[in-house]
Amino acid sequence: MKRREFITLLGGGMAAWPIAARAQQSKMSTIGFISGRSLASDAHLVAAFRQGLKETGYVEGQNVTIEFRWAEGQFDRLQALAADLVGRKVAAIFAGGMDIEIRTVRAAVTTTPIVFATGGDPVELGLVASMNRPGGNATAVTVIIAALWPKRLELLRELIVSATLVAVLVNPNDPNAASYSRDVQAAAHTLGLQVRVLHAGTERDFDTAFAALVDARASALLVTLNALFVNRREKLVALAARYAVPAIYDRREFPVAGGLMSYGASIIEQYRQSGVYIGKILRGVIPADLPVMQPVKFELVINLKTARALGLEVPPTLLARADEVIE
Repeated sequence: MKRREFITLLGGGMAAWPIAARAQQSKMSTIGFISGRSLASDAHLVAAFRQGLKETGYVEGQNVTIEFRWAEGQFDRLQALAADLVGRKVAAIFAGGMDIEIRTVRAAVTTTPIVFATGGDPVELGLVASMNRPGGNATAVTVIIAALWPKRLELLRELIVSATLVAVLVNPNDPNAASYSRDVQAAAHTLGLQVRVLHAGTERDFDTAFAALVDARASALLVTLNALFVNRREKLVALAARYAVPAIYDRREFPVAGGLMSYGASIIEQYRQSGVYIGKILRGVIPADLPVMQPVKFELVINLKTARALGLEVPPTLLARADEVIE
């Protein structure tokens, strides 16, 4: 090869290298986002998820695209929606708002890296092998709530000193239903409270459950974490108001919608951390090396307007501990 030809070839190669490098750097990753709820109810959670992605260097529209799949409360669609994302060969999947069908979604995603946002124990649900070593292609960010039952019951008793019987609303179709009922009853026993478990597997069951609550003369209601209840929170809040039942919920959306109060882990933080985990997976970390993330931030939210409507006087000590008071 002549010297001039070599220099020309070398120069051309050097000129082409930055273009190839830029192309590699600008490669767009595609991830899946699947939820049992809807964008209308979870827009703020999607924003938190995007924030988590951004913290790991991924911005939607710049170097990552998100394929959204919303079941909108039709949980029997979740398995097909998950299979569709797998078929599109997305790089990773986030799955939330679906404890009711979470095992079927797990069965549909066997190799694609997946991060679950769950309210139950991911080991008990069969999502991961252990909390510290998830194993396989899945990990989770959980707001495990077993430890929160005593606190919620204590809050109810602090607000309603005369409370003796507390009703607990559970979706019997939820894989966590048995553990929820067991854990609440154990917590109530230590506080000297009685518990009446009420079941509601569909929105049509809400009226029947509240009628049973009234017949039992329950002093208050504890609503367990479930996607159906979150999706239909306006109906539950309206029924609690109609029957004048003080109720405590697991997340802030309920008192914002007019419910009395909520106490639980921050769902916004859960979705932000899920975004962080998805970002790490895009950078090459395997789910098996990402320990299940447990909550560190908890929120007490009180709707003072609702308390007044129920004729309840919220103790100043309880108000002082609230993270948010809605008036």
